[in-house]
Amino acid sequence: MYDTPFHSRPLSDLTFLVTGGGGFIGSNLVEYLLKYGVGKVRTLDDYSNGFHKNLALFADNPALEIMQGDIRDAATCAAACAGVDVVLHQAALGSVPRSIKDPVLSNDVNVGGFVQMLTAAKDAGVKRFVYAASSSTYGDHPGLPKVEDRIGKPLSPYAVTKYANELYADVFGRTYGMEIIGLRYFNIFGPRQDPGGAYAAVIPLFIDALLKNEAPTLNGDGGQTRDFTFVENCVQANIRAALVENPEAVNQVYNIAVGDRTSLVQMYDILREEAGSDLAPKFGPDRAGDIRDSLADISKANRLLGYDPQVRIREGLKQTLAWFKENQAFIAERN
Repeated sequence: MYDTPFHSRPLSDLTFLVTGGGGFIGSNLVEYLLKYGVGKVRTLDDYSNGFHKNLALFADNPALEIMQGDIRDAATCAAACAGVDVVLHQAALGSVPRSIKDPVLSNDVNVGGFVQMLTAAKDAGVKRFVYAASSSTYGDHPGLPKVEDRIGKPLSPYAVTKYANELYADVFGRTYGMEIIGLRYFNIFGPRQDPGGAYAAVIPLFIDALLKNEAPTLNGDGGQTRDFTFVENCVQANIRAALVENPEAVNQVYNIAVGDRTSLVQMYDILREEAGSDLAPKFGPDRAGDIRDSLADISKANRLLGYDPQVRIREGLKQTLAWFKENQAFIAERN
């Protein structure tokens, strides 16, 4: 992956901080930055969701600095932001079901931790702050495709936290003159996404089941549609947001997706074909807090960031399945 760079200027004079750097998306960002000669990339993770093993892959690179700590702690955030040019903020507690089960913890991490990071970045004079927003912000708005300035009421505590992030980012940008960009991720998937735990995402769960020759369970009737987005496209969006020079592009929120709609059944059928399996899925109850359909309009990100997703769903699923097949021992390590 990342055979073609998403940037035109050298990275050697820049220091990046990737929060949640031991996680799925965070470690992919670290991989890209190190591959293309970043001056320094520092990671911050408390490993409640991320894994040491994801960063151990790059531990020999002298440009990597690994910090362990909690984004809810002001001193930790201040130390992490010291000397940093760009923050790529990925640290959060994901999962709609988790937020329904424990809304207080989701709020503490996703809102409290976010404000701590924004404040530390402000105080440290960080040049650009790019953060992971979420398509869950669209809530009950029925329109398709989803357009950035038309949202509905949130459907879960998680969605509330991600919308609160956007509101705080807007206020910090206007009040303190910061350069902040939010990326509303749509169902990111790819290598190093964890299939374990109670709140694993659907694609790694399906792949894990197929490789074990077990029929996965689809929530509801499987007709729900999503704009599944391969992680390489997500990395492209982060790099472009981190380095964009157009003043119009800053202090904005963008949809980061592919612009395609695929049902859970269709997605499973692609995986099944690629895996050479004839296992039919099981069907379970609908999941609380889920939307029925999701599809992004990505024209704003294309126009202002130059975002141009190159990997469509079938190719992304093929690459992800191949990675899971080749890395069973790595996946089995719990940290």
